[in-house]
This record gives sequence, C-alpha cells and structure tokens, in this order.
Amino acid sequence: MVELGPELRRRRESAGHSLDKMAALVHFTKGYLSKVETGRVQANKELAAAYDRVLGANGELVAIAEVQPPRRKPRGLMGLPAHTAHFVGRVPELTVLEAVLSERQTIKVAVVSGMAGSGKTALAVAAARAAADSFPDGCLLFDLRGHSPGMHAQSAAETAYHLLQSLDTAHDLIPADPDGRTNLLRDTLRNRDVLVVLDNVRHADQVRPLLPAEGRSRVIITSRWRLPSLDDAWHVDIDALAPHEALVLFQSLMRDTTTVDDQDAAAIVAHCGHLPLAIRIAAARILRGGWSARRFLQRLAERSTKLAYLEETERGVGAALAITCDLLPPEQRELLGLMSNHPSTTMPVQSVQALSGLGPGDTDLLLDGLHEAHLVSRSEDELVRLHDLVHTFAMQHVRPAEPVSRPAFDRLVDHYLAAAIAADELLEPARHRPVTRASLHSEPPFEDAAGALAWMRTQWPTLVRLTDLVTDQRCWQLALAVRGFFFQEKLYDSWIHMHLAALTTAADDPAATGRVLNGIGMARLELGQVAESVDCHERAHAAFVKAGDKFGAIDASASLAWARMHQGEAAVALAGLTTALAEYRRAGRDRNTVITLRGIAFALTCLDRFDEARAHATQARRSASAPIDVVRGINCLAWVEYRSGAAALARDLYAEAADLAELAENGYERARALTGLGNLAHRKGDHAEAAAWWGQAAEHYADLVPVVAWEAGARAELTGE
Repeated sequence: MVELGPELRRRRESAGHSLDKMAALVHFTKGYLSKVETGRVQANKELAAAYDRVLGANGELVAIAEVQPPRRKPRGLMGLPAHTAHFVGRVPELTVLEAVLSERQTIKVAVVSGMAGSGKTALAVAAARAAADSFPDGCLLFDLRGHSPGMHAQSAAETAYHLLQSLDTAHDLIPADPDGRTNLLRDTLRNRDVLVVLDNVRHADQVRPLLPAEGRSRVIITSRWRLPSLDDAWHVDIDALAPHEALVLFQSLMRDTTTVDDQDAAAIVAHCGHLPLAIRIAAARILRGGWSARRFLQRLAERSTKLAYLEETERGVGAALAITCDLLPPEQRELLGLMSNHPSTTMPVQSVQALSGLGPGDTDLLLDGLHEAHLVSRSEDELVRLHDLVHTFAMQHVRPAEPVSRPAFDRLVDHYLAAAIAADELLEPARHRPVTRASLHSEPPFEDAAGALAWMRTQWPTLVRLTDLVTDQRCWQLALAVRGFFFQEKLYDSWIHMHLAALTTAADDPAATGRVLNGIGMARLELGQVAESVDCHERAHAAFVKAGDKFGAIDASASLAWARMHQGEAAVALAGLTTALAEYRRAGRDRNTVITLRGIAFALTCLDRFDEARAHATQARRSASAPIDVVRGINCLAWVEYRSGAAALARDLYAEAADLAELAENGYERARALTGLGNLAHRKGDHAEAAAWWGQAAEHYADLVPVVAWEAGARAELTGE
C-alpha cells in the first residue's frame, strides 16, 4: 500500500515546488506539510484534495487518502520522574488529588503547598503517576525553580514555551510574545488530555497564565507558599507526617536493618519533627555516614547541633529553610526571628503581638505573610504554631541582634506576667495577693473566668519555661501568679519546679522569699511530704519576720499549722489556726477565714471534739463564696460526721459534695467525696459497693494522698493498705 505522506512529497518535488510554495498554494502551514510528508502526522482528505488539485493528479491522491488505515494515536510524553519507593502516608491528600484529576471534577488545578522538606513533590508525583492512564496525551513535570539557589524563577512565558515544545508544537509556530504563547498553550491543552505538574512555584504569576480554562487537562502545582490568589484551585496544605507514618518512612529508608531499635527510631523521627526531608537525611547519615543510631540521636537531641546534622552536600533542612526566609520581606523576617524568643513552638497570637511591639493589625498582617510561606501556621483558636525545626532555625539564623531581641523578650515576659495575674484574679477573685503591675503589650487574651482557665491550661508549660529564663523579680512574680491554678489542677511537680527557680530570684527580697517558700511548703504538703512542708513554712515565717511583713508571717503560721496537723500535732495546729483566724477576721480576709475555719474543723475532729468541729465546718460552708470552697466545706462537714459516727448524715453530705464538685469540674474534691461514700459502704460491710465507689473516685483523681486527704487515709485504714 502506498503511504500518502511520502507520495505527496514525491509528486511535489517532481512538480518542482518548494515546501514554502506548496504551503502558499494549498493554504496549509509549512510546518504541517512537513509533518505530513515525513509521516509524523497522518494527512486528511482535505489536504489530499488540495495537493490533487494543485498537482493535477486527477483524483489519485484523494483515492490513496481514502484507503489509508487510521493511524493509532501515539502515547504522549511520559515525563514524570520515578516514584520513590519510600513514599508513605498522605492518604487523605492523595484522595483529594485523585478527585481533582478525575474527569468528574470541574476543578482543573490543585495547589499542594507546605514547608520546605514536607514532601510536596513526592506527593504530586505519586498522584500524577496514579492518574497517568487517564491522560494519554502526556504527563509532564516542569521545575519552575522558585526556590532553587542561584537560579532565577522561571516565568510563565518560558514555561509555556517548554510546554508547547513537549506537546509537539513546531518551533516556528510558537509566538515570541508572552501572551501569544500562553494563549496557544491554553488552546492546545483544551484539545488534549494532558496532566502537568508545575513544581517549585514561588508566586501565582508564574503559573496563572498557564492554567487550562476548559477541557480535560489538569495541573498540579507545588509550592512552599500557599498561593491563595489562585481562587479556582483546590488547595491541599501538607504538614509533617503523623508520628507513625514518620516511623514507617524511617524504617523503610533503613531497609529493614536491625541496627536501630524502635525506641531510638521513634526518638530520631521526633527530633526530625516528623519532616520527610529531615528523616531521609537522618537515615542516610546513619546508613552511609558511619554513625551509630544512638550517637546520632544524641546530636539531634541538642538544639545547638540539630540542624548541622540534618545537612548533606546536596540537601539540608537548614539550607531549604534559608531559601524561604531569604525571600521574606524584612519585617516578616524580623518577626519570625523574634518569635524564636518564645520558649514554646505554639503561642497565642497575643504573645506574638507582645514580641512584635506592634499593634494587633500590623502583627496580623506580618503573621499572614509568614503563614502564606508555611513558616508558621495560624488557626481559628488564635494560636500560632512553628514547626520545631523552623523554631530552631529562626533561633540560630534569623533572630535579630540583642538590641532588638532583648526588649522583645522583656515584652513577652511582661505579657505573660500580666496575663497570669489577670487570670489568677478571675479564677480566684477572693484570694489575697500582693499588688503586682505589668503590661500586656497586646490585646487581652481572655475576657472571663472560663477564658482565663482555658488560657492557663494551654499556657502553663510556657510559664514554667519562662521562670527558667527570667532572672529578675518577674520570675517569682510569675510563680506566685500561677500557684492558685497549680493547686486547682494538682500540678505539683511543675508547681515546685517553678517555685524553686523563683526562690533564687527572690533571694534579695525577704518578703518574696517568704511567699515562695510558703508556696513550696503547700505543694510539699499536698504530695504528702509533711516534714519538708514544715521546714518550708518555718523558713517562710522567718523570712516574713525579717521583712516586717505581719500578714505574711500569719500566712506562714497558718500554713505551718496545717502541716503540723498532718504530722499528728492536732493541738498545736489548733492553736496556730485559732490565732490566724482572729487575724484574718480583723483584716477582712474572707477567703483565708473560710480556709482556716475548715482547718480548725479538721483539727478539732482529730481531737474528737465533734460538736465544735461541726460548728466550724458549718460556718466554713456558709461563709464560702466560691463554688469550690462550698464543696470543700461540705466535704469537711461530711468528714466530721463520718468520724463522729453519723453515717447517714455523712452519706448525704458526701453525695451532695460529689454532685457539686462535678458541676465545678473539680475531680479532686469529687474523688474525695466518692472515696468517703466508699468508706461508708465498707464500714457497713458492703465491700462490693465500696469497691464501686472507690473505682469511680479513681476515674476522677487516682492519686489521693492518704497522709493529706482524710478520706484516702480512712480507706487505707479500712483495707489495711
């Protein structure tokens, strides 16, 4: 069978026509005629008829065209890189990309964005390879060099040229002007089934003119920037891997070697922040760098050396982050550096405002820029999060010089001190406290007691870390402001840690020393460390006397009396508490009065003076203003009745206390009440009921200390534990 393309060429040349002349005669482009005559494109009947007419072939060329078998369409260019064998996780993201790439989806563009090293390209390639069969005209990937050091970011016009070439557009048909190129590209994509991955994009203008307006072609864009101006795209933000996925990646890279045990492997990926790039580098260094896993883990655990050991000749976490940071405007870069002053990687937006020294509007705008660059993430809960490696990088390479950084840190400390004081006042408005003034340097982080409690519950670890960093009086002021919250939440270890750090900074202030020692003594007592508590309160009393602080000395004496009571010295405790009660009443310190009334009731109960104990406990209950103090008063009265043998009264009171404690969301007092109910059941011989009550108590608070919690002590006596 005669092939039409070569036959057209033979007859044209026999007639003495050049390709240029023939193109003019048949009204087809020279490039198209060249492709037909060389067999790269199958000729259609219209072209055969035009040749027939010009060359006088008497219908012979049309006849050849009619019997030419249809040519099978060749598979388009498959330009995707190899899919890594170590790709793990990202199932939700792959599901989204699969939907975008399907023909059922009207959205034609997906933007995969994430911080440097998060695995954006690997995800895009995995999704593209999975969908490749749906794009017979080609699957292509182009690096737009948006974050390639030493190279300029590729423009839309340059990318359009390369794309058109890859789609077999003749060089002479590609317009020289940018608009002409992108118009031709969109028209070409409209009639093709092509999947294009535009990798490493810096800004939306690099890709916006390239995106298909209609047809089945699809585009996946990867970028370290969120590219929010691409409104019609489906945005897929990726973060670090989940911990279990990060561990699977590490183990896969280690090729099933047994040189790293599971505990070390989990620690290594945690120090890598579960970031794929960091995990790949760590695995490579252990496998091929002559490192033992344990020694490499030690280097990663040191913040000062972590980034240095996550660098290789051709890749590195620090190098990748440096590229992103170098593209930031100066104001955003400075704020990122100032945020490294924060001792936590998660911080309220108000604390960022304090660091910036700017108003809320200006701070929000700068944070928006950092959020868009995936250097921080903002959320609706008003928290700003930095990846641990970003925090470390900013601390080492972006933090401004001391004249800028030091005032920012001071503002941060002032902010947390002012917020902690405000929270303490909202949570325990009746508690007596020394006057301390500090500026928030921000909008208020909460408005009411519920907001204050929520703030304390998220920020107390930061407050603890700050006391390790602050070397002036704000250290002990912070500790005192958080003490009430620590007592309510029973966070004794952090309470003591914070106060021990504060004790050093209070050394030159006897009154402050007394307050801090009194706080440590309270925590020691709650832990059942009675002798240590007595020592702290005695030292506190001496410090207050030295300072000439009368009421401080009374507070220390009252606290010492509580500790003496739990040492078995009820009569001594009663005398000390009775003296303190008179002073508190004279000074109008109502909450201290209520607390001391309960203490006296307990001391009298220890002395079997139940009528007097009942009177003081009842007065404590009736005088209480805070709901939790009401509950404590009822529990106190229930204990008096339990010890006096009035089981029915004790049962009713414990039941009431348990219900009110649940409403007050206080697990400790509820556990006390439930333990008391269990004790009553055990005392009457119903051990099954007792076990049920005690089981409920453990669900609410499992660590009641028998030396301090009267009900827990009674249970221990009943069971012989």
